[in-house]
This record gives sequence, C-alpha cells and structure tokens, in this order.
Amino acid sequence: MTTTDWDAAADSFDDEPDHGLLDPAVRAAWARRMESWLPAARSEVLDLGCGTGSLALLVAGQGHRVTAVDRSPRMAGRARTKLAGTGAEVLVGDAGHPPVGPRRFDVVLARHVVWLLPDPEAALRHWFPLLRPGGRLVLIEGVWGGDGLSAARLTALLAPFTERVHHEPLSGDARLWGRETADERYALVARAEPPHRHTEVVDVHLLLRRGPEVLLARRAGTGYADGLLHAPSGHAEDGEDVREAMIREAAEETGVALRPEELRVALVMQHRGPGGSPRTGWFFEAEYDPERPPRNAEPEKCSEIGWYRLDALPDDMIAYCRAGLEAYRAEERFVLHWHEDGDTVAHTPDGPRRAVPLPPSAVPTGRVHHIELWVPDLAEAEAEWGWLLGELGHVPYQHWAHGRSWRRGDGYVAVVCSPDGSGGTHDRLRPGVNHLAFHAGDRAALDALVARAPGHGWRLLFPDRHPYAGGDGHYAAYLANAAGYEVELVAL
Repeated sequence: MTTTDWDAAADSFDDEPDHGLLDPAVRAAWARRMESWLPAARSEVLDLGCGTGSLALLVAGQGHRVTAVDRSPRMAGRARTKLAGTGAEVLVGDAGHPPVGPRRFDVVLARHVVWLLPDPEAALRHWFPLLRPGGRLVLIEGVWGGDGLSAARLTALLAPFTERVHHEPLSGDARLWGRETADERYALVARAEPPHRHTEVVDVHLLLRRGPEVLLARRAGTGYADGLLHAPSGHAEDGEDVREAMIREAAEETGVALRPEELRVALVMQHRGPGGSPRTGWFFEAEYDPERPPRNAEPEKCSEIGWYRLDALPDDMIAYCRAGLEAYRAEERFVLHWHEDGDTVAHTPDGPRRAVPLPPSAVPTGRVHHIELWVPDLAEAEAEWGWLLGELGHVPYQHWAHGRSWRRGDGYVAVVCSPDGSGGTHDRLRPGVNHLAFHAGDRAALDALVARAPGHGWRLLFPDRHPYAGGDGHYAAYLANAAGYEVELVAL
C-alpha cells in the first residue's frame, strides 16, 4: 500500500464517528475500554498506525508514556499537534516494522491496522519481540462491508506466538461507534508469553432454585451479550477453587452469602463461544432461602433479575447457558457446547443444537432402570402423573397406544393401561406396591406442590399429621390420585 493509499484509508476512518473520537460519549466509551485493556500502572505504550493520534491521546491521558508511529507524514504531523504537552513521541515509519530500535514496551497497540498490512504474520512476528515479558499486544480490528480481518483469522495468526488471547466483541456497544453497527468489530488482547500447555478459563454458574424455578439475570452495559438472560456467573481467580469462586460471584451479583455446604455440583460443561477460546464451566445448584432473598447487586452490569420455570425457559438467553439448563433438567452431568464461528451468542429456537452430552461411567448394576404402573384409565393417569412428574423434573419420554412414560436421568416411570389388566383401582394396602417416593426440593417447593396438587387429581393423605405424617423431623407430603396410587414427596 502506498503512502497515498494509506492516507486515504486513514482519512476514511477518521471521518467515521468511531475513529475520530470527537463525540464525548464515544471518547468516554473508548477510555473505559482502554482502562480494562492496559495495565493499571504507568506503562510504555507503542501505538502503531496512530493516524491523527486520537487513541494515543486517550492513552496518554490515563498516565501512560506513548510512542506513536504512522507512515504518513501528514498524519504524524496531526498526531504531533494533538499530543503536544503530553510527553508523547510521534515517529514517521512503517507500522509493520516501526523505527524504535532496541526499545521494549509494555503494550503494543494497533487499531484498524493489521488488515491493511501486506503481510500481517510478518508484522506480528516483529511486534512480539518489542514487548517486555508479560507485555500486551492490543489489536482492534473488524470486518467492514466485506473488507477487514475476522477475529477467527487474527486469532489463528496469533497462535504461533502466544496462547493467551482474550477476545472481546465490540459490535454490540453502540457507544464506541456513535451508532448501531451490524458488522464484526472486536478487540484481541494477547500476552507476550510463548506457547505452552493448553490452559482454559474456568467459569462458575449458579443455579439458584426456588422449587421449579431458577434465577436468571439480564446482562446490560457490559458490551457482550447485553439484553440476554444468563445465570449468575463469573470466573475463578488465581488461587481460588471453583467453590470459592462461586460463593464470591454469588455474593457480588445477587447479594446472597452462600455457605460451602449449600452448593452441589449440577453440571460440568466445556464450552466455546463464536470465535472465542474454550472455557470449562462448573454449574452449581443451591436452594432459595426466603431469609436471604437475592437482589440485583450489580445494576451497572445487570438490568434485572427474575425467576423462570425450568420447564418453560425463555428464548432470549445466552445459548450455552440455555443448553446447560436443559442438560441439567435432563440430569446430564457432563456436556460439550462448541459454537461454530458463524453461530450467534444468543439461543435460537430453530438454530443448530451444539450441546453434546458425554456419558458418565457405566450405570452400576442393580440401579433402578424404570418403574411401570398399570392403570385403569390412561387419559386420567397421563393428566395426573404427567403433571406431578413434570413438576419433579421428569420430561416426556415414550408415547404408545397403551402407555406413556417420563424420564429423568437414566431412569423413567411408565403408566400403562394394558388390555390384559384386571380391576378398576389400585389398592395400596394389599400386597404389592404401596407407594412411590420422590425428592421434592426444599420445604417451600414441597408446600407449593401440595397447594397445586388438588387441581391435578391428587389429594392429601393424613392431613391431620401433615407435613410430619412420616414421623418427627421427616418433612414430607403423602398424596393419592383417583386410581388409588400413593406418592410420597420428601423435602430436603
């Protein structure tokens, strides 16, 4: 690319509201992003392809010492004028091979530059040695009307030099550009560390249960997946185990101080976002405590929190979280959720299903495979048992002329109205099956089930001794349906 071509490209970007940073709101949005990408301490920053120096001025204003380079003398002159008084140095030279000699920097910054270079890989090969150990390469790129460099392609170009690459989508944050954008815009922050053994971010997710409901939070103001629902979540920090991380994140996001013994592992998922790096997510389950109601403790990152039924999850969710909740409801324990680069971050009801359950070790011999109940009236049984089993987390499984079944995990319950059946009702007091017993969540969940049960064909047994008909300290409900079957629901 000639100097004239470079000037034309730079001018075209400078005319855009996202490049000139003339709007105070746009400038403030970029300042916040730069604070998150750059070290907190005063650092040496090399800004390559600096243009008129708009971004370099923000960096200098945050206390960093800036060396700016542009191959266009005209652009360098404008940058020198803009940066006067900041202590910044402006050089004329090729961004791909900047004229800085043996100097080393804490940060090498390039915005809308890599895609213009004739040999991006050669430029990266030259840039990494300019960084001090642990330094950062901050690349802001995108694809505009078919031109540019995708995040997937640039991440692949970085792979020979480092494995620590943070991908941050920028398209969804209109504050950065002064308008809504539909094209791909992003930042990659790469650390100056040689390739080593594969590492992954470990994140944690809270499934706070209130009976058949789960708590979800709507993201806002983060620049990533804003407007979508997600479980309260975060990532483990250095020195934390996953349980400690979950307790900390729950307190920070919901104000709920969980005790270690309240957390149960619900699911482990390895997942990858579109164009992103793999992560390993631990999903923890905990029960709602009315004495400690959750609240929106981070309104700057979350617009609302609310309770949603697990059997009627909303569509406007982050895709891998929705897949995790569906897997949890089906009692899967290990799941892969691997996005293709063209996928959306949001769940799409008719889109491809990326979740792949991984089977655990073989089911131990002797474990219950299924229970089959013969009933006198299939329609009545389907209404009664379908409601109750659905409330307890079972999902419809089999459907045939004389029967129905509902599955949870690797076992299921079937009701069958066989032509070979005899008698009109089940007598639980005669030899044979007396009753089935199910875990029913906490006491609040059990009480809610009991209150709704009469509307679905179930009546409460032993009402004078409820909820301790099974003995002191045994909080449970005993229900019977029209055909005489008894079910015991046990609270935690």
